[in-house]
Amino acid sequence: MKQYKHDKSYRPLFINLLFLKSAFWLASLLLLVNLSGMAQPGKKDVAAQRLEQELNRIAAIAKAKVGICALHLESGKQVSLNLQERFPMASTVKIAIAVQLFTLIEQGKLSLMTMVDLQPSDLHPGSGTLDVLFAKPGVQLSVQNLLELMMVISDNSATDILLRLVGGTEAVQNRVRTLGIQGMSVDRTIIQLIADLEGITLPPSDKWTVGFYAKLDSTTTPETRRAAAARLKTDPRDTSTPDAMVNLLTQIYRGTALKPESRALLLGVMERCRGGAARLKGYLPPNTIIAHKTGSLDGSATDDVGIITLPGDAGHIAIAVFVGDSPMPLAEREQTIAHAARSIYDYFLYQPAIMSNTGR
Repeated sequence: MKQYKHDKSYRPLFINLLFLKSAFWLASLLLLVNLSGMAQPGKKDVAAQRLEQELNRIAAIAKAKVGICALHLESGKQVSLNLQERFPMASTVKIAIAVQLFTLIEQGKLSLMTMVDLQPSDLHPGSGTLDVLFAKPGVQLSVQNLLELMMVISDNSATDILLRLVGGTEAVQNRVRTLGIQGMSVDRTIIQLIADLEGITLPPSDKWTVGFYAKLDSTTTPETRRAAAARLKTDPRDTSTPDAMVNLLTQIYRGTALKPESRALLLGVMERCRGGAARLKGYLPPNTIIAHKTGSLDGSATDDVGIITLPGDAGHIAIAVFVGDSPMPLAEREQTIAHAARSIYDYFLYQPAIMSNTGR
């Protein structure tokens, strides 16, 4: 019987066919894994369900209504709690004021180098840094100085000066509306907001002199303060939904609210925010980059909102956490924010969503 002699010329073809077959099965396996990991239409994936349960559990720490919205900016995937409920913004409103400020700078109507005279009537509660400057007549600060004071140390005098320069609360509200953001109301100056919280009736602004507010504050009683705080609980002014605040943050990050240079400057100053070490930052890994702004109104509001940068190429999270009126000490209210932020951070880091440009 004649033996078949193997022709070595067929070996490369055989190896190529074997390689193609292996590659086909590998691609099929990877596709199957990806499809199995995707949530079915109309259904939440298990990780998202567990995160929702965890956020509800964490919210109970504060014994208050807690509002959360977190959007993975690269994929558009979102998690939330009480998404459309209204919460007092407190000093987080300063982000909206900054957006209006940079809008006017882009239009050539203002400059970061514009110098502003400090008037005695501009000294407002929550402005310890500027106290000594108001004692010296003729002192000026640049818009850039005022912006740093407003965003980095949340100075209230600097905020109200900038608010006046940008056209007042109505101008800020109109800018928010122009961006298509619903669910955010900008209504009062910071001094008026604090006065309403503490039950103080402000005199006309031409009567404001250095130290005037402290004198008015000394005349309040525990009863008037409690009554004022109770009114604040149902006051719709100067409130935002978590959804609206994250919408604003998203538009800042994506460059639809501001031009690239303004965007970079605003996010840079927000990264230098000194407040809230125990809030969004509280349980995040050291050196996590976060551009944020805190807000507080005694026990009526404990807030922190901003943009968290995940490690590597995992993306960014626009996040707002609002803790409403709470009987708990500040430490517990801040822990609520910190625990929520870490849970969301881990969720988007270890359950990465498929990158997409279709998110809002």
